[in-house]
Amino acid sequence: MTAALALLGGCRQDMHDQPKMISQRGSAFFPDGRSARPQAANTVARGQLRENSYFNTGVVLGTNGYREERDEMPFPVTMQVLQRGQERYNIFCSPCHSRVGNGAGMIVQRGYKPAGNFHDSVRRSQKLSHYFYVVTNGYGAMPDYSSQLAVQDRWAVAAYIRVLQLSQAATPADVPAGARVENLKDVTEQLGYPANFAGPWELPLTAVNVLHPDTSQGMPGMAPAAPAPPPLVVQTPGQAAAKTKTSSNPSSGRQPQGMK
Repeated sequence: MTAALALLGGCRQDMHDQPKMISQRGSAFFPDGRSARPQAANTVARGQLRENSYFNTGVVLGTNGYREERDEMPFPVTMQVLQRGQERYNIFCSPCHSRVGNGAGMIVQRGYKPAGNFHDSVRRSQKLSHYFYVVTNGYGAMPDYSSQLAVQDRWAVAAYIRVLQLSQAATPADVPAGARVENLKDVTEQLGYPANFAGPWELPLTAVNVLHPDTSQGMPGMAPAAPAPPPLVVQTPGQAAAKTKTSSNPSSGRQPQGMK
């Protein structure tokens, strides 16, 4: 019995009040009442120095004071870089832009706003860093992918977009010397594809009216529509008494007097 009392006396509930500091909470340990110490002045966290502004933002400060895009990569482009860009593009970009970059991805085919076509004259004339900037910050209906793609991967995707553009706008002068050049139409016929397989892509004109919501069940994110309430009938006391005399009694099964 004495041993049990000794054990009970040693048991305390200090575990619920552990001596640790929780971020953004007050503390009586430091004189300023904060649990976290302020950062030292003029210091940068490891890996966040960002000395190369163009590499991290895709823009440079021009002579006129405006931020300008450039048509160049901040590091050498190798086959490994392009393969990495292709992999990241197929995962994050192809659902909207499609794997060939014509803006008719599977999500667009199912009602989402049409994505940009990388092969039109507007996109082909844009600087290479423009694609990095859009992936980093988003544009229009497109969200940013800065949290999903590292800086190097965003540049790799931009380089791969240039590859897609070249694949559809290449000329015989772009082919290395000694390589065989074949007409795409002849290749498709040899493989047994339809004659229009190598023709221009059919792009969706609009996706605004593709899906029609059923408003009778409420709009998305709202509770179902409630049925209309019955009409309100106002009766005088005399009308109510007359109705009581002429109404039937369901419990007895008898008909009102004066009715056959």
